[in-house]
Amino acid sequence: MAAMTTGNPSRADLNRRRILDVALAELLRDPDASMDQIARAAGVVRRTVYGHFPSREALIGTLVDDAVRTLTAADERARRETADPAEAVARSVLAVWETADRYRLLIGLAQRTVTMQGIRDRLTPLREQKVELLRRGLDEGIFASPLPAPALAYVHEQLLFAVMEAVNDGLLDAREAGRAAAVSALTAAGVPASRATELVAELSE
Repeated sequence: MAAMTTGNPSRADLNRRRILDVALAELLRDPDASMDQIARAAGVVRRTVYGHFPSREALIGTLVDDAVRTLTAADERARRETADPAEAVARSVLAVWETADRYRLLIGLAQRTVTMQGIRDRLTPLREQKVELLRRGLDEGIFASPLPAPALAYVHEQLLFAVMEAVNDGLLDAREAGRAAAVSALTAAGVPASRATELVAELSE
């Protein structure tokens, strides 16, 4: 008789998850945290960390993958809550920002290790969903832009990165950044500034 599997994570899986959780906290606290620092904070020896992640870059890459999955899930949940393209864009940016704020320092760090192209590649599924939403808004006349939907999706993506960098550089308050990013995304899609500000304010209450 074949042994039944319980579905419980193995000790190695639990160790790996703990290392990732601790690494995220340590890197957000100190972007220059070394593998030694992460190992000490996780309560394991350095060899254990390297057993799961062959390099610091591999560890950061895994954290970025986790962040992208979380961002994608937040975006999908937000877009399901409304059929209106403008409201969907606003809800998406606000929901993504709640998650992105946790990862904003990590994204800044990843730009030096994973490269922006690597991050863009990871964001492809999220971008493709955004293209469909923007295309629908353009077709319905809710959005107005000289850019086609795929190009406009890149504008929205880069806008979020730019807002993250502005917060990281102390140019923008993190608490206000999500709402500012949502208004900016709507105005970039051609929604009048007064309507964009009103909509985001309603959704932020």
